[in-house]
Amino acid sequence: MEVAIGLLVPFVGTTLGAACVFFLRDELNRLVQKGLLGFASGVMVAASVWSLLIPAIDMAEPEFGRFAFVPASVGFLLGIFFLLAMDRVIPHLHLSEEKPEGLPSKLKKTTMLVLAVTLHNIPEGMAVGVVFAGFAVGSNGITLASAIALSIGIAIQNFPEGAIISLPLKSEGGSQKKAFIYGMASGVVEPIAAGVTILLTGVILPLLPYLLAFAAGAMIYVVVEELMPEAAEGEHSNVSTLGFAAGFLIMMILDVALG
Repeated sequence: MEVAIGLLVPFVGTTLGAACVFFLRDELNRLVQKGLLGFASGVMVAASVWSLLIPAIDMAEPEFGRFAFVPASVGFLLGIFFLLAMDRVIPHLHLSEEKPEGLPSKLKKTTMLVLAVTLHNIPEGMAVGVVFAGFAVGSNGITLASAIALSIGIAIQNFPEGAIISLPLKSEGGSQKKAFIYGMASGVVEPIAAGVTILLTGVILPLLPYLLAFAAGAMIYVVVEELMPEAAEGEHSNVSTLGFAAGFLIMMILDVALG
């Protein structure tokens, strides 16, 4: 039951964020968006370090000794290149851009906007799934509290993501209900990716350090390639930096205090 709830918590965060279309008239203020994007980046970076990379190194230490960094390094790079490949293949469009990325397609703009956020959510779902898989098999360094801390942290940063995707869809002429459904749908991939990872626990157990680092690499890719550039666009401000600091601190505190 705890694992099932933990897997669904991030999706609830996205859903609550998407529900903002029923309470807010217009898009979020640009400065608010910058702060929220910075906040999401801070959460993901802190989660990558404390919830994924450090446990991956600790888990590999009994076998690799002073070379415990090897599985973490290999997994991290694989995560970067996996998201790079997905970025090049999946057609998607970012809110601040007019030209879509990925392979050419005839998909609607709204669909490609949702795919952009969905692409971000894949590594987050994998991260939650692999941490809960580590807890399920009793891996050292991964407790139920630390797994729940990661799940809560991802949910917190999913809230603004849900709002940032649903509100523009509404402002472009879509109905509130449709914008909400699109925003919520962008987060469905997280519990799916997490659930598949849990089901494969027996197979992935020897690869757990690599998979933890893989999820970290994928999340760092999203931060550097997408979130921070979007937060830095337009007039210069320190709002995104302050948001990053707040997100980083909250996720660090959650992981250390609960883990």
